[in-house]
Amino acid sequence: MIREDRVSRMVIGAAIEVHRALGPGLLESAYEECLCHELLVRRVRFERQCNLPVKYKGVRLECGYRMDLVVDGCLLLELKAVDSITMIHEAQLLTYLKLTKLRLGLLINFNVPVLHKGIRRFANGF
Repeated sequence: MIREDRVSRMVIGAAIEVHRALGPGLLESAYEECLCHELLVRRVRFERQCNLPVKYKGVRLECGYRMDLVVDGCLLLELKAVDSITMIHEAQLLTYLKLTKLRLGLLINFNVPVLHKGIRRFANGF
């Protein structure tokens, strides 16, 4: 998990930078765009809006699910701009981790006064 922890710290730093510049109140898509720009500036590898197929009874099905960001091939990011994180947001991230077999995910809600209160970290113990 050392690699995931290092990448996680870099991403949190970039997200804090975005939140400091923009504050709360924008659409999720604006934060995603700015975070991607910040990651590019910091030379952090990522994939954006990655397809997430569902395997059902051995069949791979394209159901239209997309992950916001996968950073450095090891960290799943789900971005939100909502009043509060709910159990369904957490369940979504945990299910995405299970389906991808990634070990670490961050759920980041930009619609908070101080960003560290909007960050939740989830580890997949598959």
